[in-house]
Amino acid sequence: MTRQPRFAAYPRRSPWLAGLALTVLAGPALAADRLKLILDDDVPMLHPAQLMALQSPRVDVLGITIVSGSTWRDENVAHALRMLEIIDRPEVPVVPGSAFPLVNTEKETERWESLFGKLVFKGPWMKQWVEDTVQTAPNYHAHDVVPDLPEGNPSLEASDEIAANFLIRKVREFPGEVTIIATGPLTNLALAQRLDPEFAATAKQLIYMGGSINPRQMRDSVSAAQFAREFINTPRLEFNFRWDPEAASITLRAPWKKITMIPVDPSTATELTPKLVERMSAAGTPLSKAFQDHLETGFPLWDEIATAVWLDPSIITKSSPLYVDVDTSFSAGYGQTLSWSEHYQPGLGEQLQTVVRAIDVERLENMMVELMNRPLQRGTSEQY
Repeated sequence: MTRQPRFAAYPRRSPWLAGLALTVLAGPALAADRLKLILDDDVPMLHPAQLMALQSPRVDVLGITIVSGSTWRDENVAHALRMLEIIDRPEVPVVPGSAFPLVNTEKETERWESLFGKLVFKGPWMKQWVEDTVQTAPNYHAHDVVPDLPEGNPSLEASDEIAANFLIRKVREFPGEVTIIATGPLTNLALAQRLDPEFAATAKQLIYMGGSINPRQMRDSVSAAQFAREFINTPRLEFNFRWDPEAASITLRAPWKKITMIPVDPSTATELTPKLVERMSAAGTPLSKAFQDHLETGFPLWDEIATAVWLDPSIITKSSPLYVDVDTSFSAGYGQTLSWSEHYQPGLGEQLQTVVRAIDVERLENMMVELMNRPLQRGTSEQY
């Protein structure tokens, strides 16, 4: 028998959860009022961050645009398509974007390492870990190779549109209404902005996971210590920015109405633990089964914070207004986060952002549990 989630076990309910209950009661009648969202990501596996938005009845996911990052674009596309199959959401388009950074290359990265030291993580250019780690061994392969997926290969097909064009088309279709949550390198957004200088200004807002300010290890676990390697000696060096620094700089200088930055900093207090996965899998849905079989634990909740902050900004417990940019000089600082308080920025197009420094971890986890245990949001015409 399918076991239903027992939400009464989690008594702390945020204003977001109250809104969720009202939306559920209202049903399809409020479909036109749902929040419009595009997810731009390097989906490397079944991804709770994406699923939080897809499972929320408050949200109309217009599409998922894919970029290379943690793994190559085509492999990420396959993961996204398979995820949509598992939750029965075939109507959500998966749109391939950039396969490579604007300027950075594997050879240039190797040259940089020969001058300035080894990077902890290089995404699909990673051939082996520098030191012993609990993380899965890298699966190094060519950009156009898609290995068999552990969760099963998809039968759905990706859109034949280009991600940058899709992004431009959708923000122009719904001017001032589309939020973009970007949780991979920012190449797709930079290309869209270069193609259409009004792109960023036409969107509602940008929320992105990338960069780092001053992260510190907050959890006492083996996994937390492993991920702390990335910022012990280089606290401003984060993968999403480092993969494509030029794209990050272009995107962050664009004239968005509102920008929210999720740096590494708040993620150090979080971890996808086996206990959290068990709570997220309590309902016994096909998604729960996929989580139990294929969701790799131990990772910080980098991208999940971005989605959660959008759904319920009150989970933010500390933030700072900062101007943010990225170092694009081929030096030891290539790809590092640059930030300034008001009056100290150089004035070269930097935009003021809300930088999230800490969150309520318990409320984040409860939100994830609530959404992952909901009945699957079926992609029927009555919902749209």
